[in-house]
Amino acid sequence: MLQIYNSLTRIKEPFKPLHEGHVGMYVCGPTVYGDAHLGHARPAITFDLLFRYLTYLGYKVRYVRNITDVGHLEHDADEGEDKIAKKARLEQLEPMEVVQYYTNRYHRDMEALNVLPPSIEPHASGHIIEQIAFVQQILDHGYAYVSNGSVYMDVEKFAKDYPYGKLSGRNLQDIVAETRELDGQDEKKHSYDFALWKKAAPEHIMHWPSPWSEGFPGWHMECSAMGMKYLGERFDIHGGGMDLMFPHHEAEIAQSCAALGHDTVHYWMHNNMITIAGKKMGKSYNNFITLEQFFKGDHPLLTKPFGPMVIRFFILQAHYRSTVDFSSEALEAAEKGLQRMQEAYARLQKLQPKGEGLEAKEAVSGLRARCQEAMDDDLSSQLVISELFESARLINTIWDGKATISEADLKELREVWKTFAIDILGLRLEGEAGGNEEKTAAYRGAVDLLLQMRLEAKQAKDWATSDRIRNQLTALGFQIKDQKDGFEWTL
Repeated sequence: MLQIYNSLTRIKEPFKPLHEGHVGMYVCGPTVYGDAHLGHARPAITFDLLFRYLTYLGYKVRYVRNITDVGHLEHDADEGEDKIAKKARLEQLEPMEVVQYYTNRYHRDMEALNVLPPSIEPHASGHIIEQIAFVQQILDHGYAYVSNGSVYMDVEKFAKDYPYGKLSGRNLQDIVAETRELDGQDEKKHSYDFALWKKAAPEHIMHWPSPWSEGFPGWHMECSAMGMKYLGERFDIHGGGMDLMFPHHEAEIAQSCAALGHDTVHYWMHNNMITIAGKKMGKSYNNFITLEQFFKGDHPLLTKPFGPMVIRFFILQAHYRSTVDFSSEALEAAEKGLQRMQEAYARLQKLQPKGEGLEAKEAVSGLRARCQEAMDDDLSSQLVISELFESARLINTIWDGKATISEADLKELREVWKTFAIDILGLRLEGEAGGNEEKTAAYRGAVDLLLQMRLEAKQAKDWATSDRIRNQLTALGFQIKDQKDGFEWTL
């Protein structure tokens, strides 16, 4: 039975969905004002792994991953300039142009990493009405106050009725001691009160009408409002990076309790950080490497390009709750490990059954159960990879003619690799050998060259050559679309 670590209770718990056969899952998505980096890749891959495994177990999963396109401010959750508005001002663009541009690039990177799209991907800017209604509920219950057109959570009053800080393990006294005073916060009762709605300054680009002012929602509000809209007042799983535990997720819990009178989320799940030399990787630390830079090798800390599957494998070979320290050497080691898996998988497809294969029978029996046991143990992807590596030794032994395998065991071995390596871990093992970007570029160049030769054959009315190139590429799985001025192809 699947056991997952609940950040709220701090123990592994058997997973029991609120509604039999159905799972509601909400994961904090990106703030789209810049390219995705390795720190964005980890939660995306972690919760993609969970999504895939829950689906494998037979659940119907509604997976909601939001896009933050308003309300995420520069200094903290309440103060400073909106990051997207700032980008729009600097580049002389409409804010939604910035949002669309980086959302498209985020989707491109996620597709490269083989991260499945969520069931619903709501934008904060598309749910202003719901957020205003949620703020009003909190005001109606007496846990918020209006000050100079802004609305703030009354944390002290809330903490008298509900446990504040239970997710992060902090109490109000600790929060008071840690909260720094910021300029312009005199409209708050207390410095640790957080914004539910902010009155927009005259120069602020993104703002909407509300009962309190022309303004915009606080950063924490979007997840509370959109989670309830698409998953209901109670749902199963809420996930994100560990850096969101406080203040973001703690504020979400407070908002939901204040508005609804009860907790919304049953299981809170958090992936740990990716670090560089022991320090968190992120835009706020100016030490991040974008995924595009990884794919192109265009960064001084990288020795070479690393393809998307190398990044995915690098992240999956550590447990999602462990810290992963980045280095180019660690990625090179991951690349070699991925190559070993790819070679074993390719050989597995070519093996022929022969005899009883007693040695193989012993190794194959129980492999599926061990892989599932590892996944049931709080998504231990690193243990699944270890089991697959062990079976790769068997595959190579059979390939070298030093052992045999029966038809039934060969079928089982292929099915286990397909299920756990491809369907659950989400590794693309047939292509992207080692994830080398130079090889990928060469492969694309070769296809383009063939199609250019076909185009020239058509222009010369050499229909036999043109049809032969098209037919052979189609047989290999390529889809070719002739266009007015050339061609387009996909695999």
